[in-house]
Amino acid sequence: MIMDLEHIGNIPVSTATVASLFPEMSAGNQKVLQLETAGKVIRLKRGLYVIAPKVSRVSLSTELIANHLYAPSYVSRQTALRYYGLIPEAVYTTQSMTIKHSRHFDTPVGCFEYQMISREAFSVGVTSINQHSYSFLMATPEKALCDLIANSPNVNLRYLKDVEAYLEGDIRMDIDDFLRMDVGVFERYAQVGKKGKSIETLIKYMKK
Repeated sequence: MIMDLEHIGNIPVSTATVASLFPEMSAGNQKVLQLETAGKVIRLKRGLYVIAPKVSRVSLSTELIANHLYAPSYVSRQTALRYYGLIPEAVYTTQSMTIKHSRHFDTPVGCFEYQMISREAFSVGVTSINQHSYSFLMATPEKALCDLIANSPNVNLRYLKDVEAYLEGDIRMDIDDFLRMDVGVFERYAQVGKKGKSIETLIKYMKK
């Protein structure tokens, strides 16, 4: 049945899904524990596992794991900006937004952080990133920047010079990359998201 495990790939699955591959065993949960001990599956949290890469022959995706670990959610903020190559620093915690309560998970494959966002703002500027055999939800570059500003306590963009100082100094984003972004996402976010005034200042900078 290890071949069946391989076919699951890198998509996180429930205890029941793994156990269902071993119908000959009456204690399916016990088999899952055996697989975990043998290093064939990795426990992300209670009831949720991912097949070890040595078995699935597919690399793990922290973005895909983030979507499944705490749903509904999408990857955002520095994690998304780094994914798109818009900021230079490595990001060691996978950051996501959720309409549920904020949470933090430490797992064998990394740390995952979830910040609460309103339902109205949640759906603005979210896209599906499609890989070979799976896809995951991630903020567009514009939404990731909005989420980052909205959830950074000390960031308050009141003047145009504040925008330059924040982008170039604080997060080290190239101004030209910023100016190529879709202003429509910022406009929609400013209407429903937190720190609307700061986002409006971004918009003024883009249109100056």
